[in-house]
Amino acid sequence: MEKIRQDFKNSQATIPLIAVFIALVIGAIVMLIGGYDPIAAYESLVLKIFGSPYDIGETVRAIIPLILSGFAVAVASKAGIFNIGVDGQIIMGAVSSLLVGTLIDLPPVIHGIVAIIVGVIAGGLWGVLIASLKTKFGINEVISSIMLNYIALYLSHMLIKSFAAQEGTARSSLIKESASVSFPSLNDLFSGARIHWGFIIIPFVIFGFYYFFEKTRWGYETKTVGLNPDAANYSGMKVNGILIRTMFISGALGGLIGALDTLGVYGYVAIVSSTSGVGFDGVAVALLGGNSTLGTTLAGILIGALDYGSQGMQFGAGVPSEIIGIVISLIIFFVAAPGIVKALLPKKKALKKEVK
Repeated sequence: MEKIRQDFKNSQATIPLIAVFIALVIGAIVMLIGGYDPIAAYESLVLKIFGSPYDIGETVRAIIPLILSGFAVAVASKAGIFNIGVDGQIIMGAVSSLLVGTLIDLPPVIHGIVAIIVGVIAGGLWGVLIASLKTKFGINEVISSIMLNYIALYLSHMLIKSFAAQEGTARSSLIKESASVSFPSLNDLFSGARIHWGFIIIPFVIFGFYYFFEKTRWGYETKTVGLNPDAANYSGMKVNGILIRTMFISGALGGLIGALDTLGVYGYVAIVSSTSGVGFDGVAVALLGGNSTLGTTLAGILIGALDYGSQGMQFGAGVPSEIIGIVISLIIFFVAAPGIVKALLPKKKALKKEVK
C-alpha cells in the first residue's frame, strides 16, 4: 500500500490532477462567498460544454487553438526558449492568410491550402525573428517577443487598411468562398458549430510533436540544447541554428492558429486594440501539461472546455465568467508550486521501534 501511495505521489500526472481538484474547490468557496450557488454553476458549465451538438462542436473549436498554442510554447521550451510571442505569430499567420484569401483567385480547397501554408510560413518567420535577435545580438526572447506582439498587431492594421479594408467597419473584408477551410458537413452535423480543417490537422500535429522529439535527431538536438547549450555546442551541435529552427516550428504553429481562425471561423481579421491572448493561454497549457505530448493535449482540452463552458456559468447560474479565470489561474499556480500540493498528500507515519 505504501508503494502505491509513493508511486501516486511521484507520478507526473498527480500534481496537475490534484491542482485541478483544489482549484475547483477554491472556486466553489469563492462563489459561496460571493453569494452564488457553486453546484448550479458547475452544472451550468458542464451543460454548456455537452448540452447540445452545437455546444460540443464549439467546444472542440475552442480547444483546437489552445492545444496548438500549448505546443507552440512547448516546442520553444524544449530548446530553453520562453516563447511569449505566440500572439504575434498568430496575428502574422492570420493577416497573411487573409491577404491570400482576399487578393488571390484559386480553386476551392487549393486556395485554402495555399492560404494556410502562407500563414504558417509567416508565423514561422516571425518566430525566427525572435531567435535571430537572441542569437545575433543577445536580446532576451521574453523582451523581444512581447515587443514583437505589438509590432505584429499594428502591422496587421496597416496591411488590412492598405489591402483588404471593409469600408465603414473596423475589420477586413471577407475572404473569398474558395479560401474557406470550414467543414460544411460537420457544421451541419453539429448544428452550425464552426468546426474547420483544424479538426483533421490537430491529430497530425499531436503525433508530429511526439515523433519529432522522441524519434528524430532534430528533436534530440533540440532537447539537448535546452538542457545544456554549452555542452551541445562543445559536442559539435550548431546551437544557433537549432534555436532558429526551433523557433520557426514554434512560430509556424502560432501561424497555423491564426490561419485556421481566419479561414475557418471568422472569415475576416478585426482591427482591435489588443491581441487575442491565446498565445498567453498557451503558456498555461504547456506549463500544466509539462511540455509533454499527452499532458499538453489534455491541458489544452481542459482549459479550452473550461473557457467555453464559463459562458454557461454566466448565463445559466448568473456567476461571472471571471470565476473560471480564477480557477484556471489557481490550477497553474498549484502546478507551478508543486511543493504546496505535495504537502497536502498524506504523510507516512513514523513508526517508533521499541528498544528492548
